[in-house]
Amino acid sequence: MKSLLSETPNAQAGEKGMTGETLAIRGGRPLTGRVEVKGAKNLVTKAMVAALLGETASTLRDVPDISDVQVVRSLLEVHGVTVVDGEEEGTFHLDPSGAVAAHFEEIDAHAGASRIPILFCGPLLHLLGEALIPDLGGCRIGDRPINFHMDALRAFGAVVDKSYEGIRITAPGGLHGANIDLPYPSVGATEQVLLTAVKARGTTELRNAAIEPEIMDLIAVLQKMGAIISYEPNRVILIEGVDTLQGYDHRAIFDRNEAASWACAALATDGDIFVGGARQQEMLTFLNVFRKAGGWFDVREDGIQFRRGGALKPVVVETDVHPGFMTDWQQPLIVALTQAEGRSTVHETVYENRLGFTQALNQMGADIVVHPQGIDAPDRRVPRRALEQAAVITGPTPLHAADVEVPDLRGGYSYVIAALAAEGESTVRNVGIIRRGYEKFFAKLDALGADFDVVD
Repeated sequence: MKSLLSETPNAQAGEKGMTGETLAIRGGRPLTGRVEVKGAKNLVTKAMVAALLGETASTLRDVPDISDVQVVRSLLEVHGVTVVDGEEEGTFHLDPSGAVAAHFEEIDAHAGASRIPILFCGPLLHLLGEALIPDLGGCRIGDRPINFHMDALRAFGAVVDKSYEGIRITAPGGLHGANIDLPYPSVGATEQVLLTAVKARGTTELRNAAIEPEIMDLIAVLQKMGAIISYEPNRVILIEGVDTLQGYDHRAIFDRNEAASWACAALATDGDIFVGGARQQEMLTFLNVFRKAGGWFDVREDGIQFRRGGALKPVVVETDVHPGFMTDWQQPLIVALTQAEGRSTVHETVYENRLGFTQALNQMGADIVVHPQGIDAPDRRVPRRALEQAAVITGPTPLHAADVEVPDLRGGYSYVIAALAAEGESTVRNVGIIRRGYEKFFAKLDALGADFDVVD
């Protein structure tokens, strides 16, 4: 009998603190049914931080009940922001009027392994003149240097001091507009610039900016608050600083990462899953690859239905920044590709360690060879990067049960789906990490007919 009592995330749990759960999964059964996706983790957490910039309270809707959201809520409350649940499920009212400075120890205790504290810098500098950043964590999928963030803050006039506790950032003369050219269209660095530039004196020009849908939705949030932001061709964003901002009322963009994950689960288990809340426009690139791999989908007004359209086919995929194929999409897709007839290749160009999860899939019977230095190919569209890797998946190979341990958020989801597609009973450990980005994960699996038990 399934136990869903542990669905509520622990607000103070970091990545290591959420690893105490194990699933016993009996596979070989298609996942069928309907799941709903709420707001995107990669927008909601940033919009919550943006509430610090307003002089009045903000309302954020479609907030998912995931641990990353609870971490940000705790951090806001440590800084004196009042966060109240609204009558509508998934609604937060955020009042920054009581905002105060916090100590390193408080921030560190509530942040856990999250990297969210770094995005508090700009708003806190505007509000309090100081920001503190403890050691940063996050999923162990590759190098995520903070130098992009620190260089951007220095360009705005901030002073960055390092200590044994972490990083102390001040702005003795206030923050001013800047000309910033990112060496890579980093989502986090783009968010940092946006959250800092909106109240900096003068105009900021950001070149080589990330343009993911979640970035555009954050810009919409800031514009509602009174910011003046325009998007120019060729990844250029112009921000004219304003003196004051007000609160916002905003419904978050849907989580396209979760939507793609359930779509891949339908492929891998030969199931039929309707993802309520998913939209076509933000998933165009994914849907093209899904169709090439043998998937079938039906776009409806309230979501998208996903299933196989016949035998699965091999594909070649290159991950890239938007509008390319997202790095978060490749892990669950690789599970499905183990059942495709032929040889698929996935070029991972965003993170250098994101293919390590394939070792466990090989233990389950997959035939995946990882090339640590990537693979040259004449038809490559994404420019090669020094850190890239490639995975060659040969299929179809029947998957069988195994005992595996979740390494990170997307890899962990992929292990669960692989176990559901495999014959026999698998043990998947450290599944708590998955709730960093998947709301009501156990309940959704149950609704789709998955056969599993929470064993600790």
